Amino acid sequence: MTVKDIEGSQATQQHEGVQDDDELLVDTSKMSEGQAEALEVAESARQKEWKQPSFGSQLFMGTFAPDMLFPFPEQSVEDKKIGDKFIAELGPYLKEHLDADAVDETRTIPQNVIDKLFEMGAFAMKIPQKYGGLGFSQVNYNRVIQLVSSHCGATAVLLSAHQSIGVPQPLLMYGTEEQKQRWLPRFRKDAISAFALTEPNVGSDPAQMSSTADMSEDGTHYILNGEKLWCTNGAVADIMVVMCRTKPKIVNGKERQQITALIVEKNMPGVEVVHRCDFMGIRGIQNALLRFTNVKVPKDNLLWKEGRGLALALGTLNVGRLTVPAACIGMSRQALSVCRRFGRDRVQWGQPIGLHEPGRQKLAFIASTTQAIEAVTWLTSHWADQKKNDIRIEAAMAKLFCTENAWRIADMTVQMRGGRGYEKASSLQARGEEPFPVERMMRDSRINLIIEGTSEIMRLFLAREALDPHLNLAAGLLKKNSSMGTKISTLFKMMGFYAMWYPKQWINGSSFSSYPKFGKLSQQMKFVEKTSHKLARTLFHYMARYQDALERKQLILGNLTDIATELFAMSATCSYAVMQAKQRGNDEPLDLAAHFCWLAKRRIEGHFRSLKQTEETSANPIGKKIINGDYRWMEEDIVWVGDNS
Repeated sequence: MTVKDIEGSQATQQHEGVQDDDELLVDTSKMSEGQAEALEVAESARQKEWKQPSFGSQLFMGTFAPDMLFPFPEQSVEDKKIGDKFIAELGPYLKEHLDADAVDETRTIPQNVIDKLFEMGAFAMKIPQKYGGLGFSQVNYNRVIQLVSSHCGATAVLLSAHQSIGVPQPLLMYGTEEQKQRWLPRFRKDAISAFALTEPNVGSDPAQMSSTADMSEDGTHYILNGEKLWCTNGAVADIMVVMCRTKPKIVNGKERQQITALIVEKNMPGVEVVHRCDFMGIRGIQNALLRFTNVKVPKDNLLWKEGRGLALALGTLNVGRLTVPAACIGMSRQALSVCRRFGRDRVQWGQPIGLHEPGRQKLAFIASTTQAIEAVTWLTSHWADQKKNDIRIEAAMAKLFCTENAWRIADMTVQMRGGRGYEKASSLQARGEEPFPVERMMRDSRINLIIEGTSEIMRLFLAREALDPHLNLAAGLLKKNSSMGTKISTLFKMMGFYAMWYPKQWINGSSFSSYPKFGKLSQQMKFVEKTSHKLARTLFHYMARYQDALERKQLILGNLTDIATELFAMSATCSYAVMQAKQRGNDEPLDLAAHFCWLAKRRIEGHFRSLKQTEETSANPIGKKIINGDYRWMEEDIVWVGDNS
């Protein structure tokens, strides 16, 4: 039995996730009722089948597949021309007509700019031409988001939230033909969309969702009630996807919540914008608290089917979250430009600050890491277009890696600019200096670690997928209702697999591998292959030790998923750099990639060291005591904010 056999051993229909008669492969007997319910809801939405290969899934199992990413995919000439033409028009328009600092100050994107974006088709980039859209590839769409993000984060969010996670993406993936013909053409004209999932008391735990949609007595419509918080574009959205609870189902003798997606229009009676939120950054976004009071939603507005709302959200995000990495490219390239110019022109102690050793270190980090962000973004974007790979793991890795490193770049940029990095661009301009908007860039980039799945949630998602092949193999033992024959059969199957698989994680050909096509980066690729085996056996060791309780060891799993993410980024960057070096006719991309890999290796070594330290940490008991109030004395002599509880 191969790893591929294990991954496909619990086949389901595409997008269907767990079937109703599936049992959880994790013991919930020691969990609270709320924890068990949350796990059941989440597991019911997971897509378990691996119909197509996944680089990340294989990496977790100690299989390095460089052929999946080399040679690095490139845009066709025709597709690139389409993107080039659009960008050539959009870039100059934004520079001349959109004052990004004014958007930040006034919290308003001018209506004439929005009208122009509609005229250009920017709100319909991902919509097929048959429905009136531009029909852009994922790569061209992300090229546009990169461009806009380099100038105005709020405008980039307006466009991306509208079509990456708003109505267009889930409608294209799960809607009926009648629904597509009904709504998609409107996004080319004047309609803005939104996605309403989060609630005031519900973040990443859908089991606590309180919004409900009850079927009317005559069966013609749902009656929607509830509130949704932080709905991006919610204050101006004409059409939105709203997640809500519908009538529960009985599965294996237990009641299971049904999370369902409905398409709701703002002109329906009972839809109310209660409050427009104001944030640290991207202040021009129209993010709102929405209230739905007895809203009559036609039955035809059901998207996909009842109970598949969370699966729809997860499926949408597999592709939708790729725009966040694209935005990170725009900000990071802008940061590099600012740091290069300021590092060259600002002279201290007899030489430009960019030539002092700390300055050179910062510049090298920003440039090499920006290249890595590009590599990960464009690789996953090409894979999304090609539809030959399962990218659920890689999309999560891309979101995690790009957002966290873009934040590091923003922080370094502020530090390199010093007081000028902390000062607003308008203030700099008022006293005659170059108005680099570094402090706004920093404020805008911080949200990227939170939206469309926090870094913590990305790590949990990746950890669950990493454990999946092992849990699937042991399913016959883990399921409560398995017969003795099934348990014995499963045990022999596991013994047969691990007897072959485990020794290979120690004794393999990685020490003798060579990657001549990668030139001076061949040693980096060799490191990735060798470390993938170490990652796989380390994950297995912790599984053997903690068994299904490993899912609750979040710090251990976080370190393991960070290692895998770094290995993915190293692989993508090396492949990308080889392509760039060939295109540019010099080794500069290879030098940047080599430096990035050196940095990544140090981080990987640190994560392996942290695994043991994580087990021995004193933070857990201290954190628990703080929640219990034992350290209240540490809060004395301050001016209290809120109630003194």
